[in-house]
Amino acid sequence: MIVGTVKEIKVLENRVGVTPMGAKAMVDHGHKVIVETKAGVGSGFSDEMYERAGARLLPKASDVYGSSDMVVKVKEPQKSEFNYLKKGLILFTYLHLAAEKEVTEILLKNKVIGLAYETVELGDLSLPLLTPMSEVAGRMAVTMGQYYLTKPAGGMGRLLSGVPGVLPGNVVILGSGVVSINAAKMAMGLGADVTIIGRNLQTLRYLDDVFSGRIKTLASNSYNIENAVVEADLVVGGVLITGAKAPKLVTRAMISKMRKGSVMVDVAIDQGGCFETSRPTSHANPIYEVDGIIHYCVTNMPGAVPMTSTLGLTNATLPYALAIADKGLEKATKDEALYKGVNTFNGKLTYEPVAEAFGMKFTELKKLL
Repeated sequence: MIVGTVKEIKVLENRVGVTPMGAKAMVDHGHKVIVETKAGVGSGFSDEMYERAGARLLPKASDVYGSSDMVVKVKEPQKSEFNYLKKGLILFTYLHLAAEKEVTEILLKNKVIGLAYETVELGDLSLPLLTPMSEVAGRMAVTMGQYYLTKPAGGMGRLLSGVPGVLPGNVVILGSGVVSINAAKMAMGLGADVTIIGRNLQTLRYLDDVFSGRIKTLASNSYNIENAVVEADLVVGGVLITGAKAPKLVTRAMISKMRKGSVMVDVAIDQGGCFETSRPTSHANPIYEVDGIIHYCVTNMPGAVPMTSTLGLTNATLPYALAIADKGLEKATKDEALYKGVNTFNGKLTYEPVAEAFGMKFTELKKLL
């Protein structure tokens, strides 16, 4: 198979879908690898490193798309890439289609096989290709939140750790999954007063145990969310319903009661966001204010730390990309986890939560293979 990767063009996105190590693994398996010139520079990988790994460099993204059987990347295709999407192309990347109707429609129109990292799901319901970036985003949520709490950045001037004689800041985390646990680790490490709000009581019991009672846990309902949010200095939205739009857990009315200069970081923004007031932002313009509350809703948070993020991501994605290249799509998707990753196939929508989000027709993939 001919496997390609391109330079990401989303604003200030510096990750890359295939590293030189991944390229060598593909070549060792008998596949051809083509890489757009300078695709890996933002993550610390030079063109020469790819060439030494056996990859061939091409000057334009259009050349890579046109020559590849499968393109492995990081973010959903941008508008300028739509014309490169050809019938039968396997596109293996983060898609987040439930929040991207235009991308969904173009993948269907061009009959692209869209495999979404975020919906590859193991039998225990874990998401092996989303987890590494959720770990990064959860940890970044607290560091970015602390930065925007500072007065020069527009915040109230709160230090989350406090100091002797001064109470620490109050961090409220919505959700009890990977993002939330990693945010809690960072916030607790800083010495903040941390509360996790989740709907899975068994998970809350586990978190209470592993954190030795050093974080507070609350069952998720509108009453608890409102009472916690209005007292928070930093709110981290880490909720996830696999492949579907995120629920709006924090309302505009709740936000209006918060202290001015508080910060909200919506990590769920890739799936539409879990705050009523959330809208996508970029690393170039990361924040805006609503009722004096700072909102940080960057859709590709891990792109700010690409050296770490690219390695974390590709460690997880490479085995699946190799399986597709080695076996072909039909045999590779006998793996139930990878089967769930197929969102679009030959003009049909094959992932039910996305179909539900847009009121589109869902087709079971098994009927198409």
